[in-house]
Amino acid sequence: MSEMDAPPKSRTTYVLDRLKADLEQGVINPGDQLRQTAIAKRYGVSPTPVREALRILAADGTVEYTSHRGATVRDVTPEMARDLYRMRAELEGLACEVAVERMTDEGYEAVVAANDRLVAATADSADPATLSVLNKDLHFAIYESTSSVMIEGIALLWARFKPSVTLWGVSEFSRALDHDHVAILEALARRDGPAARAAMHDHIMHAWELRQTSAELRATGPRSTDVSGSEAS
Repeated sequence: MSEMDAPPKSRTTYVLDRLKADLEQGVINPGDQLRQTAIAKRYGVSPTPVREALRILAADGTVEYTSHRGATVRDVTPEMARDLYRMRAELEGLACEVAVERMTDEGYEAVVAANDRLVAATADSADPATLSVLNKDLHFAIYESTSSVMIEGIALLWARFKPSVTLWGVSEFSRALDHDHVAILEALARRDGPAARAAMHDHIMHAWELRQTSAELRATGPRSTDVSGSEAS
């Protein structure tokens, strides 16, 4: 079926896709209050599909409800951040090993090309948002050789961190992370699954250690902000 022949999205699906996009792009951030009427007005829908979309996000842990604030984007506490990195290290390490088992020459070439784009952008001092996107492209170029269920699980963990707070905004960190990627690609080139797994695990925990050295990048827990950007009482 072509895109033109595809059935129209339901209003709930439309709102859900918009909310996910706003979360991914940093328009809505962890800790933000989600007012149904404001979201409905912004997306041009009634409150009902907004309510249903928020329930779906609450079921996967993206949104939480409290008696005094209603729906808010779940914020990341220091403990949650550490758990997320540990989970990422385990799952993405496994994904690297699985990728080695299934990766074609074309798949490996796509990974190398993604890494080349990131290295070039780092050398050119590209803006942090661009580097962050290119870094994600590299990781998921590797995971493309796994399966949809593995990719979806990894994407869910990545979505827990707001894109505006990225390690790629610090040049020293960018160089260190680029260096980590070399070990991963070398293991992939050798088709050494255990080495690729270990290299990815070490890389992600290294990223966690780097994040902990920066007051601006460390997770600090709940804050009170309205979805419109104003401070909530």
